[in-house]
Amino acid sequence: MSALIEVKNLKKYFSTPDGALHAVDDVSFGIEKTHTLGVVGESGCGKSTLGRTIIHLLDSTSGQILLDGEDITDVKGKKLHRLHERMQIVFQDPYSSLNPRMTIEDIIKEPLKHSGRFSKAELGEKVEALMEQCGIEQRLCLSYPHELDGGRRQRVGIARALALDPDFIVCDEPVSALDVSIQAQILNLLMDLQEQEGLTLMFITHDLSVVRHISNHIAVMYLGQMVEKGPAEALFQKQLHPYTKALLSAVPSIDIHNPSKRIVLKGELTSPINPKPGCRFAKRCLYACDKCKQDQELTELEPDHFVSCCRAAELSE
Repeated sequence: MSALIEVKNLKKYFSTPDGALHAVDDVSFGIEKTHTLGVVGESGCGKSTLGRTIIHLLDSTSGQILLDGEDITDVKGKKLHRLHERMQIVFQDPYSSLNPRMTIEDIIKEPLKHSGRFSKAELGEKVEALMEQCGIEQRLCLSYPHELDGGRRQRVGIARALALDPDFIVCDEPVSALDVSIQAQILNLLMDLQEQEGLTLMFITHDLSVVRHISNHIAVMYLGQMVEKGPAEALFQKQLHPYTKALLSAVPSIDIHNPSKRIVLKGELTSPINPKPGCRFAKRCLYACDKCKQDQELTELEPDHFVSCCRAAELSE
């Protein structure tokens, strides 16, 4: 199956008084059509910046972004407007991402009106269909965001993202602000919509139990770089990077006979501002050696399972 999204050596730097902050640094991957890539990592690792750069909410510093084989890295003007119809985002906070002065009906209708593709009668029909598809009661169409609970607000955000029939949606921690029971409802809704509409998703989260439930492939990020990526089940069965091992050790286990052993990371965080060459995880890694002072590259250690660690082959034996 061909990739809908391809990212090649993507970089996004921010200027600071002390130098360039490497938020996303030389990241490459692809997402196949109708598949979900889960992106995980600690807060500040650059996963949200990566998603926003791909859909052009942020301009990239360098690198290449391909949509269905077409280079969209530097699109501007009308082309960018049309591109945003194909690439959408569901934000983390369903309250701050919705206009508090607009009704639910108007929020969902707004992208439809801006597209100029629908008549007044079609607008009403489309909004009604989107609300039904996303499980929003019709009686709420004249309500305001503050009158809804978090789960319903996130359903509105999803309906707005779906309005123009996109091919690709970035889900930027869409369930982290919700109760656990509501999280499951929203995850199941996203999976149902993906199957119905043939959507390709990039699911950003820090919750590994969530990402296993929804993802085909998982990419692990650390301080702007991708340190491991592979099929979801393969990565959960065998972690190749020490950082991924530490992340998964924090997931609670229900197996009382074989409880997971928590790996507590110690040491100083490497600064993302003008970082020195070498592995950025080395200062916190239990297995760091002199080779870690050199830049690490993603290497395919097992079929479709890549890792950026000079000692990965040795540690996986």
